Amino acid sequence: MRLHVIARGKIGRSAEAELVARYAKRVTWPMKWTELPDTGGSVPAPVTPVKEVLLDERGKQMSSEDFAKLLEGWRDNGVREARFLIGAADGHGDAAREKADVLLGFGPMTWPHLMVRAMLAEQLWRATSIIAGHPYHRAG
Repeated sequence: MRLHVIARGKIGRSAEAELVARYAKRVTWPMKWTELPDTGGSVPAPVTPVKEVLLDERGKQMSSEDFAKLLEGWRDNGVREARFLIGAADGHGDAAREKADVLLGFGPMTWPHLMVRAMLAEQLWRATSIIAGHPYHRAG
């Protein structure tokens, strides 16, 4: 299953970009990163069947283990692409929230969208390492 992060705004050369790159290169699953302008732009066509995860401060908070189980279940049930959508500074609209399969939050605080990219990259690495039985994740 391909992991596809679609984010609004440009990350450029920054400390966050270095963190994203550090974790993204560890993920052994196929992975794609798409940057869009803050408004407009064309979201690439999905590889179907697809599941969409919208990163949203109002989204469900889950443990790393539960996130790994979610991805593993999708992979094992034939989902070909899991898309993770990160909005611009103003987040996502109601229509996008209603369309998403999962609203995922990284806690009740508001996070800068560049930090969310880095946190998502780390959690994707952590989830895929949990699924693979890699010792990176230490539960408990």
